[in-house]
Amino acid sequence: MKFDSQITFCYTENMDVCHSFYNGILELPMVLDQGGCRIYRVATDSYIGFCTRKRRESESHVTLTLVTEDVDMWFKKVKEAGCEVIKEPAFTPEYNIYNCFVKEPAGYTLEIQRFEDPRWPPKE
Repeated sequence: MKFDSQITFCYTENMDVCHSFYNGILELPMVLDQGGCRIYRVATDSYIGFCTRKRRESESHVTLTLVTEDVDMWFKKVKEAGCEVIKEPAFTPEYNIYNCFVKEPAGYTLEIQRFEDPRWPPKE
């Protein structure tokens, strides 16, 4: 399998309102609370996350995240394909992940990441 799961991250100014809607109304289970980001399961290996951190002007309001063990290989592949590099692969201690960011052809921010957090992957 090329990727383990997919997360669509969106930015919010009000995490409580998002939680009330996605967990309360849509009944999506919150599978990981990282403080500034919360991730909800939509389907077996599909997730939506909401983050409150300040985003850079160059970032869109949506980040498409592909979860894989081999971040470096995929980074090399997309970089060689001409994707604009936003952040080289590195460990991000705030979220306990190893990740990189690029701009994909449609202009969205694409994150390729590996969780170092032992709570991931969440159990169903």
